[in-house]
Amino acid sequence: MSIHLVIIDALNLIRRVHSAQPDPNDIARTIETTSRTLHRIIGEAQPTHIIAVFDHHLQDRGWRAQILPDYKANRKPMPEPLLHGLDAIQQAWWELGIDSLLSDGDEADDLVATLAVKVASHGETVTIISTDKGYCQLLSPTLQIRDYFQHRWLDEPFIAKEFGVKPAQLADYWGLTGISSSQVPGIAGIGPKAAKDILTQFSDIETAYASDELAPKYRKKFDQHIEMARKCRQVAALKTDIELGFNLQDIRYTPPVSTKA
Repeated sequence: MSIHLVIIDALNLIRRVHSAQPDPNDIARTIETTSRTLHRIIGEAQPTHIIAVFDHHLQDRGWRAQILPDYKANRKPMPEPLLHGLDAIQQAWWELGIDSLLSDGDEADDLVATLAVKVASHGETVTIISTDKGYCQLLSPTLQIRDYFQHRWLDEPFIAKEFGVKPAQLADYWGLTGISSSQVPGIAGIGPKAAKDILTQFSDIETAYASDELAPKYRKKFDQHIEMARKCRQVAALKTDIELGFNLQDIRYTPPVSTKA
């Protein structure tokens, strides 16, 4: 039997639904809307296995902040009503047949990446439901990313159009350009166009830095900021080797039994 694992980037979905609600204090409405959204996702994807991955709300900024102290330092805290409603949301999702995985020390992104790559590496299909383009570095023939809200696939043609590089080069791309929303600086003076030019000529940051063919206009910037570029690349890359502590059988999707007469 072929496997189709659907991984829900839980807070990515919940925050977007919650921000669109007319009354941010109406958590019952958020629960209803997210549950309806997940019902549609399940109907479209027809998963054999499914899980929702959450960041722990008490978690600090993790190992990335040890490398870059300013990493996500300015991120907005979760709205209080939503924070207090997370348990109820998880319970509602459980009743839909969706178990939750809560991060503990690692960001949810790394848990998603580890699980997705582990399953896809065995030739099974994995769909990550998220608007986060950071997952696109994981793309493979059996691993896909679905932006549910824009009704689009974040696939190789999308990455080529959006960034002008290959999915496997995205961490290097962000190592050069930085990620402003997460306070990841990159190399000062190198923007998207320059990063695209460099990564079209060279496969990655290290190959460019070691080459005598790196354009003089970039050489000085590399020489001055290579260590920062390496740190930013490390922060942008996703971990895929976390110990998960469960197996696929634990997250097999079983549709809830209707209680209607």
